[in-house]
Amino acid sequence: MSEQTVTATAGDTRPRRTPTRRSRWWGEVGWKYPLAAVIIFYSIFPLVYVLSASLSDSGTLSGSSALFSDLSLANYAALSDTSYWTWVANTLIVGAASSFGAVLMGAAAAYAFSRFRFTGRRPGLTALLIIQMFPQTVAFISVFLLLTALGNVAPYLGINSKIALICVYLGGALGANTFLMYGFFNSIPTEIDEAAKIDGATHAQIYWKLIMPLVTPILAVVGLLAFISAFGDFILAKIVLVSEDQWTLAVGMYQWVSNQLTSNWGLFAAGAVIAAIPVLILFLSLQRYIVGGLSAGSVKG
Repeated sequence: MSEQTVTATAGDTRPRRTPTRRSRWWGEVGWKYPLAAVIIFYSIFPLVYVLSASLSDSGTLSGSSALFSDLSLANYAALSDTSYWTWVANTLIVGAASSFGAVLMGAAAAYAFSRFRFTGRRPGLTALLIIQMFPQTVAFISVFLLLTALGNVAPYLGINSKIALICVYLGGALGANTFLMYGFFNSIPTEIDEAAKIDGATHAQIYWKLIMPLVTPILAVVGLLAFISAFGDFILAKIVLVSEDQWTLAVGMYQWVSNQLTSNWGLFAAGAVIAAIPVLILFLSLQRYIVGGLSAGSVKG
């Protein structure tokens, strides 16, 4: 039986079909290009749509079937007749202060948890982790009541104060920033600290001149995330900021489209396009730190 099988196999002279070079290329690499094209189209189309709406004189979003059918800069010129640039300044102030404060506070907390051994260290880390599990919406009422009470004592820390909004942002992001930096600080060998101590360096010198330059990637990532979060936040800014001259971009631009009868989507789209420029510039300038800052902390935790 086996001899017949071997003979039949040996006598079969039909050529075997081997995959061609083109089919191998499509199976290994080629399929990625159509998939990438679909993803790029899915990501870019909303941006193109908003840009088209910002250049339309109609002030509506009805031109979806005819992009860039009419081109006009009237919406961009009309921004100067509103409080848009005041809102831009307020947003940049709040975003920059929140970003700077998040970096300083998060780095100090992460360094303390990573390098020092003190009573309550582990319960403190656990408490920060548990606090981050609760959704931010739970604290809205308590934040409003707290700021209302503080405003009776210190008006600059009460309702309708940018300083109060910055403090709320810093407190809400401290736990997440500390954990993100904590893993990165642990990846730096403690032998570096010990060698600096032998050379006579103080804790402040080790922190500012030795550790901080080594953790630049995670500082850039935390600063970027804090800036983007404060820049695009609406709910907290709406609760804290009351008067028009204190509004941020998210709160102010919402007023243009909150009423369906008087909404001007063209003006809103023009403001959104300009508002995206600072975030885009910041993201492009810090992109070389992003991958290293997000991945290095997972090496050792």
